[in-house]
Amino acid sequence: MVQVPMATAASTTTMRASPASATASTATSTRGKPTVNGNANNPAAAPLPLSAMHSLPLDLTSVERRGQPTASREAAKRIRPHGLEEAPAYTPTEEEFKDPLAYIRKIEPEASKYGICKIILPGVWNPEFAIDTERFHFRTRKQELNSVEGSTRANLTYLDQLAKFHKQHGTNLNRFPSVDKRPLDLYKLKKAVEQRGGFEKVCKLKKWAEIGRDLGYSGKIMSSLSTSLKNSYQRWLFPYEEYLRLAKPGVHQQLEFEYGGPLTPSPANSPLKKSYQNTPSSLRGESPAMRAHDALNASMKDEFERTMKNIPMLDSPAAAATPPPPPQTPAPAPPVTSGFTPVNAGGFTPVNAAPATFAPVNIPRRDREREERSFTPPRRPPFDSPVISAKNTPEYRPSALSSAPVVNGFTSNPILKRQLSHDSIDSRSRKGSQPLDDAENSGRRSKRLKKDSVPTVAGSHMTLFRPTPPRIPGEHRSSAPGEKCEHCAKPDEQGNLLICESCDHGYHMQCLDPPVAARPDYDWNCPRCLVGDGQFGFEEGGIYSLKQFQEKAADFKEGYFQNKMPFDPVLNCSRPVTEDDIEREFWRLVASLEETVEVEYGADIHSTTHGSGFPTIEKNPQDPYSTDPWNLNILPYHPDSLFRHIKSDISGMTVPWLYVGMIFSTFCWHNEDHYAYSANYQHFGATKTWYGIPGEDAEKFEAAMRDAVPELFETQPDLLFQLVTLLTPEQLKKAGVRVYALDQRAGQLVITFPQAYHAGFNHGFNFNEAVNFAPNDWEPFGDAGVERLQQFRRQPCFSHDELLWTAAEGASGAVTIQTAKWLAPALERLRDREIVQRKLYLDKHKHEGPCAVTDTVGEDDPKCQLGFVIDEEDVPEEEYQCTYCKAYAYMSRFKCDESGKVMCMLHAGTYDCCTMSAEERQAGKGHTLHYRRTAEAIEGMYQKVAEKAQLPEQWEEKVEKLLEEDPTPPLKTLRALLNEGERIPYPLKSLPTLKSFVERCNEWVEEATNYIVRKQQNRRKNEKAWRKGSKAAEMEERDRELRKVENVKKLLKDADKIGFDCPEITQLRERAEAIDKFQKDARSAIANPLLHQTSEFEELLELGKGYNVDMPEIDKIDKIVQQMKWNDRARDNRGQFLTLKEVSDLIEEGDKLEIPKFNDYLIHYREQRSHGLQWEEKAKELVTAEVVHYPQLEALSAQAQAAALPVSPETLAQVEQILNKQREAHRQIVSLYERSREEDPLKRPKYAEVRETMENLTELNSKPNGTLDLEKEQKRHEDWMRKGKKLFGKANAPLHILKSHMEYVLERNVDCFDINADKPRLPAEPASREPSPSEAKLHSWEDPRFREVFCICRRIEAGMMIECELCHEWYHGKCLKIARGKVKDDEKYTCPICDWRVRIPRDAARPKLEDLQAWQDEIATLPFQPDEEDILSKIIDNAQEFRSHVAPFCNPVMATADECETQRFYLRKIEGAEILLAFETNFFRQELHKWSPVAPEPPPVLENSKSTRKPRPTKLQKLMAQHGVDDPEQLPQSLRTKPHQFKRKSSEPSSSRPQPLQPAPGRSDSGTPTSHTFPAGTASMHSGPILMSSDVSHHPTNLAGYAGSHDPHFTMSPQSATSPAFAPHAFMHAGGLPSPAFGSSASPRAPGMFNEAGIGRMDSVALGPGGDSPMRDAFAGGAGPSGGADVAQMFNDLTHGAEEEKEKNPDRETEERGKDEPAKWRPYEELEDEIDLFFVDEP
Repeated sequence: MVQVPMATAASTTTMRASPASATASTATSTRGKPTVNGNANNPAAAPLPLSAMHSLPLDLTSVERRGQPTASREAAKRIRPHGLEEAPAYTPTEEEFKDPLAYIRKIEPEASKYGICKIILPGVWNPEFAIDTERFHFRTRKQELNSVEGSTRANLTYLDQLAKFHKQHGTNLNRFPSVDKRPLDLYKLKKAVEQRGGFEKVCKLKKWAEIGRDLGYSGKIMSSLSTSLKNSYQRWLFPYEEYLRLAKPGVHQQLEFEYGGPLTPSPANSPLKKSYQNTPSSLRGESPAMRAHDALNASMKDEFERTMKNIPMLDSPAAAATPPPPPQTPAPAPPVTSGFTPVNAGGFTPVNAAPATFAPVNIPRRDREREERSFTPPRRPPFDSPVISAKNTPEYRPSALSSAPVVNGFTSNPILKRQLSHDSIDSRSRKGSQPLDDAENSGRRSKRLKKDSVPTVAGSHMTLFRPTPPRIPGEHRSSAPGEKCEHCAKPDEQGNLLICESCDHGYHMQCLDPPVAARPDYDWNCPRCLVGDGQFGFEEGGIYSLKQFQEKAADFKEGYFQNKMPFDPVLNCSRPVTEDDIEREFWRLVASLEETVEVEYGADIHSTTHGSGFPTIEKNPQDPYSTDPWNLNILPYHPDSLFRHIKSDISGMTVPWLYVGMIFSTFCWHNEDHYAYSANYQHFGATKTWYGIPGEDAEKFEAAMRDAVPELFETQPDLLFQLVTLLTPEQLKKAGVRVYALDQRAGQLVITFPQAYHAGFNHGFNFNEAVNFAPNDWEPFGDAGVERLQQFRRQPCFSHDELLWTAAEGASGAVTIQTAKWLAPALERLRDREIVQRKLYLDKHKHEGPCAVTDTVGEDDPKCQLGFVIDEEDVPEEEYQCTYCKAYAYMSRFKCDESGKVMCMLHAGTYDCCTMSAEERQAGKGHTLHYRRTAEAIEGMYQKVAEKAQLPEQWEEKVEKLLEEDPTPPLKTLRALLNEGERIPYPLKSLPTLKSFVERCNEWVEEATNYIVRKQQNRRKNEKAWRKGSKAAEMEERDRELRKVENVKKLLKDADKIGFDCPEITQLRERAEAIDKFQKDARSAIANPLLHQTSEFEELLELGKGYNVDMPEIDKIDKIVQQMKWNDRARDNRGQFLTLKEVSDLIEEGDKLEIPKFNDYLIHYREQRSHGLQWEEKAKELVTAEVVHYPQLEALSAQAQAAALPVSPETLAQVEQILNKQREAHRQIVSLYERSREEDPLKRPKYAEVRETMENLTELNSKPNGTLDLEKEQKRHEDWMRKGKKLFGKANAPLHILKSHMEYVLERNVDCFDINADKPRLPAEPASREPSPSEAKLHSWEDPRFREVFCICRRIEAGMMIECELCHEWYHGKCLKIARGKVKDDEKYTCPICDWRVRIPRDAARPKLEDLQAWQDEIATLPFQPDEEDILSKIIDNAQEFRSHVAPFCNPVMATADECETQRFYLRKIEGAEILLAFETNFFRQELHKWSPVAPEPPPVLENSKSTRKPRPTKLQKLMAQHGVDDPEQLPQSLRTKPHQFKRKSSEPSSSRPQPLQPAPGRSDSGTPTSHTFPAGTASMHSGPILMSSDVSHHPTNLAGYAGSHDPHFTMSPQSATSPAFAPHAFMHAGGLPSPAFGSSASPRAPGMFNEAGIGRMDSVALGPGGDSPMRDAFAGGAGPSGGADVAQMFNDLTHGAEEEKEKNPDRETEERGKDEPAKWRPYEELEDEIDLFFVDEP
């Protein structure tokens, strides 16, 4: 025999926790057993929440990732282990990629045959990895590869239980029996005997040799071989098999009782009745446990002793021969070696773990690590749990609260796979207080995410283990295992509590069945642990970040293959590991009994708490991938996915889960919950190999699994739900199951199809994300999946019926046909199932009298005990989940009013929900039946959806029926059917064909309509638009082809071929007959045209055109009609006025119609056209002549009207326009002249009206009669205006300046002659000073601040102020023309009022009031009303009022010295005014000199007041002074201005001359603000600048008015012979500078300078105030030596405007120029300001 190493002493205490255990591993034990997989090795609770942890980030460039150099290449198909065929891989196009479900629907027929497929997404689709790798932490699960394989696990489990059995009976099975020098596999021996009918049958049939060959003993057959096999079986297996035969039924019954029902997957309606006993002792009498115990006590003791002595192969150690005496106290057992240790000691995963978190070992890990065999790979510390990891993974110490056995893939509770919902955490807090009956509800694990739970961050709740399963028996037990008896729940009071070595549960010796009198000498195991309950699961691993797990995975892979790969001489190193190597090695390790390899897998990580690898709308709203339909967060809610009808999120189904793998980490055989589709996307990492089984082979697969490992299915019929079992593809293929494989790489998607089992493993570190989705074709699978879950009493993830009903009600109130197609069959199944199940219950419902559910209960009828409620409101899932089968009873539920438990209709009344008897429950006492919908409502909903689903078929039937009944169906009916089909939003098979047929019929009808409709224009509704484009000729040709008469007959033949009926066919036949008749009539009429009238031919033509076909008869008739109409029109128009174009068109039309040349009308119109052309030629000649000859134009006009000549309307209108202008001008002139003779002056015309009329006459080349008379009257009026200009000293200014200056005078006088606000006062001191005069004038009395007025201008202070040293009055420096720089601080100043010798600067002459009154009196004699009349009246009235006010102060008799200051005050006001009050001025001056003289002599008598401004010398004068000559002709020839001859125009003003503009508001002369707007007439000449002008000799008469001046301060007498004359307004604007051509002799008039616009600019400025003119200087400077005098004379004539009689009113011509271009005039004050810029200081 082969020596099997014995376990250490510590191993004797290594037992497994019973799956019913609910206590933590830290519970104290009297035996002092070491804790296996405690906090140190398996941290259950991290010291910090995972979200609070930070680690180094993962370098994404270090992993295989799509689009990076590290990406794995897609390898070609290769020969796989087990000869597996590749599953298909698909690469969608960009168009196919737009809709994921549409693409999956497209590939489903082929791909579903493989169960799985791979989709290689387009290269452009590469979302960024969205998880924060620094904060992402997760917990792993440890997987021992040979424990997940079903056969291997069954083998090791059996051997472990066998060793326990023999140890309990005092025999240690510590060595394998040896046969033929080879270890004997007892499990295979047991299976071989079972297959041949059992021990007795094999012995009887002598099958031992055959069994030996099956076990591999293929050598020489000897009798000793059979004997050895028989003895080994009889010694080791037969006793245990007999024990199992007797004890297994009892244990299974106990398990059924604990699980609440039978273990077999059947919807049994009679579950085990509830009992409060939980041990085999409760099963007295005929219980299987009792029978098993009796049999063992009676027969096995002697058998054991005999067989153990007689079998030489058994080598029992000495320690076992003399067992120690039984202990008297419950002390730890002595170190007796016991427990079977197989050849893979340290790697075996048993079915019963220690009470702590389960570790798949049967000895403590630390002992197991010391006793590893040499053939087991050396365990490297980095590969173990994080506690001993060398990769700096923190060591986590879990608390006792969080540790729980993890069995069957997750926990020991038979719950849904991959689930960790929030209610599992909540159930932990409720465990101690909730009733026991509700405890199993706390273990419910839905994938549904609770909406009321607190949102968690990355991995925050993953530190908590899943809760342990509730135990139905022992309600009152709340202590840890081993502290109380599992039967009576009493503590160990007398030391007679036996503790099971495997599960740590305690039993009183007297409570056992049968009772035990003394404590056993050896380790004792309860029957349940000896029989086994099949529990298995993965141990929880450590907590990692992605970078830590990457390092662990890399180290493991490197260390594992370090010495396993052969040497490659080419590479001079070990051959690289390939994917084939890894796949073969994986399956070798899975199937190995001797070698155990442990890996870790981060599976089922919730994306809701850890974050998704895809961008999400919540975290990445701007990322386009967050809304991409292929995003696994979006895919479940695709419009075509049925999961959109689920009302809440389900983690793992509608919310993705994450998977982090390492090499060899595996996911075992399973199919998806509810048989849903799944999509698995690999974000990055190494290859993941998948194995798939088509859904069609699902039943074959399940049968193969049950056949291969029936032991595992005995107590775990739902084993395939637990994801903990693998079976090699080779075994499956032998069972006839089709298995396919594929390799998934980074950036690729794997799709699994409904009911398809799949499994796989990882080739290295990778990261995947998976989610479920449900296209329309999933629903039947989903229904079957729910039924299967109910059979195995597994909790579904959601209510399938609720999904159906939600879809039926529709979110928008209407169900689409696509939805109805899959929903109608589903609702039909739901309806039928509800009807059947409700009827089954009601049949069992026993009650005398009417039933509350089916009958109407009257008042006198016996009351039904069953409560009945129709409850349509939504309730939580817990309130309609069946307590027994875990199914959701959405439509109908049966609720116990006492316990609150809910049952589905299958288990209504049969489940032990309360203390009532079965008869009472069936009668309904204390129970309520809830219907969510009545049968009628369900039927109505089904009918509604079914009708919607049948719409396409009903339409197809209509189409088929119509075509069968009528070979030529009516087009109207076909169109109606087509319209109805197009409104059905569902693909219809016959719709394309019908649409094509109807379109062909419509084309025929449309073409036929062209020939049916009477009016031709209806043939094409938009002929103009149809004609446009480059293909107009081509389309016209095609249209001509369509109008052929042969087409009508062709259309009739086509209608018969198509085979349909419509009114247009009949109409077209009638039209064809009418066309034939028309052709006959037309030929007859064409043959004899003279016999018919025009109207007859028109009617015939209209009839032919109405047929819409081209016939030669129509063209001939049309030509005849056109000729006849032309003759009629020519006859009617003869003698009528026609334009030249109309006549020409008529002649041209006649030529086109081939009218004979000898036609009388044609000859007549040709002659008319000739006369018209001659008239046109003459008229155009007269119109374009420079001088229009109006009599000839009148004659031409009369000739055209009298002879009705054909002339063009334009030419005639042009002639009439010229004549009308002449007539209108004459009318206006006569009207103005007659009105000017009115006696009443107010009825006479305004001067502005006269001037406008005269300007308009310039457009005419001749003057109408009466023009000269009106010009004379205009001259007489303008002479009056010139007189006014002379009064104000503006003789040379344009006429329009008069009104502007008078407005300025009035504005100035209003301030100075003010007698209300400005009254005599003592000298005032300025209160404040402003830096400069304000633009807006404001009277002091209007100023709310009220400030004093000063100076002669009587305005408020502004600018520089000067105080008179005598009168202490303040004066504006600007008013006195005193510059700021010329005034010294200590210089004293005497004002002109105190000292009459001081000159007051004046920019214009001041007329006497008497002269103004005389000038006003002349208005009555004027022919027109002057524009200045109102202003003049205001000036005179204002001055007269002031004169009257100061009259009392002008009496020499009454004047005294006391009035001196008053006189000085009024003299100051008079001097500031712009008109001269001569008497008052002289009186006040004489009086002031008399009372306070300053000058030595008295002031002279003042008769007039002239301007003090001096004109600036012209450039010509400067040149003459520079050369010392007096005559410009004496200048050098190069400096002379060339002579120009200017043609004097007539007195009519030019039409292009500008209108005078009203002056714009500006500044006053002194710059002080006032309330009146007036032009600034003076410039700022603070230092007394001298104005120089041209030679006075040119205008000697201009100085005549100044010769008699009595006051040198108010006259401007020439100082020398060359002293310049006063020439105001001689300045010209800069815009009028001469062009280079002005001085040349090529153009005597220089039109560029003296055109109308130029004259307007010159007049507006050069004739303004002042005599400075840069343009005039430019004229003088540019003149040649011989032309200077002429130019000077010419310019002086234009600017000074002397009244010379040698030419007719030359100054008037200058004044008229001032009326030109109103838009170019500028205000008078602006002109004055510009004049100031050219002032020069006096030398």
